Amino acid sequence: MGKYLIVGLGNIGAEYAGTRHNIGFDVLDALVKKHGGVFSIERLAEKVEIKWKGQVFIGIKPTTYMNLSGKAVKYWMDKEKIPKENILVVLDDLALPLARLRLRPAGSDAGHNGLTSIQESLGTDAYARLRLGIGNNFPKGRQAEFVLGKWEAAELPLVLAKIDKSVELIESFATSGIERTMTQYNKIDFTL
Repeated sequence: MGKYLIVGLGNIGAEYAGTRHNIGFDVLDALVKKHGGVFSIERLAEKVEIKWKGQVFIGIKPTTYMNLSGKAVKYWMDKEKIPKENILVVLDDLALPLARLRLRPAGSDAGHNGLTSIQESLGTDAYARLRLGIGNNFPKGRQAEFVLGKWEAAELPLVLAKIDKSVELIESFATSGIERTMTQYNKIDFTL
């Protein structure tokens, strides 16, 4: 039986719900809903434990806000004794078009404050991350407003399809491994 730490990145608070920056939370919510789990407020995070096909998913939504996400990841990784190769961080990515998602086994933080914090806390960039493209359709200098903005109505069907596919990807990550999962999911182009 494998144990996995699935980290959805986002910001707590009703004002951030449904924003591009919170898509990591949205994916984790969808995973929990599919498997009938219930979050509880724990140290540094909302936490859930799901058992599925011989695997255990420890899901966390850090309550530290994005810039300190690493504190929650490190705490739960150590507490649950989960190796780095069984961590998957789910987050938004401005550099990817809305129609894409990308799973990687390691890599730079690409300027994402949540990943920067995790990298600092873990002392490595060698952990899997699932980046969900949010596009970059914003005027120069308006990046923060765009990232913290809500999805447009026309984008929502595609976003919801991508969230559903991300739940499958997480299950595949745990049962088939990262290489096979990358091959299967990284080439998908989501269209309406």
